[in-house]
Amino acid sequence: MLIAAFPAGPWATNCYVVATSPGSECVVVDPGKDAAAGVAEVVREHRLKPVSVLVTHGHVDHMWCVAPVAGTYDATAWIHPADRHLLSDPMAGMSRETSQMLLGGAYQWAEPDDVRELADADELELAGLRFVVDHTPGHTPGSVTFRTPYDGEDISQVMFAGDLLFQGSIGRTDLPGGDHAAMLRSLSAKVLTLPDDVVVLPGHGDQTSIGRERVTNPYLLDLAEDGSAGRVTRGL
Repeated sequence: MLIAAFPAGPWATNCYVVATSPGSECVVVDPGKDAAAGVAEVVREHRLKPVSVLVTHGHVDHMWCVAPVAGTYDATAWIHPADRHLLSDPMAGMSRETSQMLLGGAYQWAEPDDVRELADADELELAGLRFVVDHTPGHTPGSVTFRTPYDGEDISQVMFAGDLLFQGSIGRTDLPGGDHAAMLRSLSAKVLTLPDDVVVLPGHGDQTSIGRERVTNPYLLDLAEDGSAGRVTRGL
């Protein structure tokens, strides 16, 4: 499997390009601000053809370039229906700080021509890869993760986690649509139940694993002990 990753834009959002091998179709995960050029570079380098764009959630730092990338390659965009409105109105999910940062810019957003909706436990067959969708509300109502099998000796799956789980942290829940109780339920049901050898590719920062986070992440430790987490969280 080929997984190319790069941080894009002012929020350093991780964009991933995933394929079975060079010279094949591929899937793009979370093309945020300024990601289109990076996607094009990866596509040229590995002779790829994007056929789908997967969106872990509708925050602007993850979906800024969804329409441009999907339009350039005639690809299908996939997003959970609870976040679909953010494709054309990302201001509805922004923090005050982010809104002020963008104030005065002539920004326009629109849905790609082909948008399809995701549901919990969906299994998508895209570009020769299989992705299992887990609906993980909390950071946003429509947050999802994507898990795909990985043919590695010490790795069973790779999970594209969006802003659900980071190395040593979890996604913030104080933005519009955020829900801390829902976040704890998502972590309990969709993260703590996974095998330790699942590699986590987050929306920001370095990769990690379920096993590492289970024993070092203070939020997961709190959740395992008493179902509570009260520390500062990350994300846009």
